[in-house]
Amino acid sequence: MIAKLGDVLLYEQPTKYIVESTDYSNEYKIPVLTAGQSFILGYTNETENIYTDVPVIIFDDFTTSVQYVDFPFKVKSSAMKILTANNANLKYLYYLLTNIKVDTGLHKRYWISKFADMVIDLPPLDIQNEIACRLDKLEDIISRKQQQLSKLDELVKSRFIELFGDRYTNDKKWDNKPLYECADFYNGKAHEQVVDENGEYILVTSRCIASDISDYRRTNALLFPLQVNDIAMVMSDVPNGRALAKCILIDEDGKYTLNQRICCLRNYLFNPIFFYHLLNRHEYFLSFNDGNAQTNLRKDDLLACNIIIPPLELQEQFALFVEQIDKSKLEVQKSLEQLETLKKSLMQQYFG
Repeated sequence: MIAKLGDVLLYEQPTKYIVESTDYSNEYKIPVLTAGQSFILGYTNETENIYTDVPVIIFDDFTTSVQYVDFPFKVKSSAMKILTANNANLKYLYYLLTNIKVDTGLHKRYWISKFADMVIDLPPLDIQNEIACRLDKLEDIISRKQQQLSKLDELVKSRFIELFGDRYTNDKKWDNKPLYECADFYNGKAHEQVVDENGEYILVTSRCIASDISDYRRTNALLFPLQVNDIAMVMSDVPNGRALAKCILIDEDGKYTLNQRICCLRNYLFNPIFFYHLLNRHEYFLSFNDGNAQTNLRKDDLLACNIIIPPLELQEQFALFVEQIDKSKLEVQKSLEQLETLKKSLMQQYFG
């Protein structure tokens, strides 16, 4: 059956459900949503004008991002549509929407101007139900694999605390020194004018580090070559950002070059794996983020951080544990990649 999206997905403006206060707290019960990647912005204690007629799809009118929601909620702004199904399977339509790609370069509302008039080939309801069920099962398996990865990461964090205690308060009373006595510091160099997506080298930026080197740009200009076991750290981030002081441990010579606003620490006398986990998102560095303005870590402030120095044998014991966990993670990641490939293939098959 041929149908318009606007006929099978009815929209409601969210104005009535906009939260009055953004004083969120995890102690409150009602989530405040956005259709973007962050999804749940926080929780409110407001009890009036809560949207309860779920499930629905929320659609970001400016970015076209979508989320499937099956619990009561409020919203942050009016820049979205709340979509309900009209004689169709809502989850099927949700998957269909996630497969539609449009140019959102213009700042305008896209549901009415673009999506509502889109013509789709809508299969019979029983076929919609079957497709939605298959994709739900696949999504559930993918979610469980992602949870496995998170649990493995938590194991590493727990093992670190078990062996070394709190790295910030040094509750195990290890010897400690300021970072400037423990490693050599270098600033990266500006590469913006020499970015080349076909380049030979990976450009280490805050985006690259924040994504664990899955989202990066390239260059042919090796302006600051990184060496194996160098630690690169983000020194600048937006308020409450997730990249500030995030680190990566360089695994190969001649592969990476360091951008500005990222620092490099090298020539240290620690086990590299231990040192990476010791520095990554260290509470001392995060304390410079006031939540209101861009945080720019100064070299002197960064190097003033007191670093615990447990025995090298204990560092190496931790590193061996991490290496075993990494092997397990690699297997899970391979499985996850296969599942994502299968999902992509099915989405292409079902939605073109």
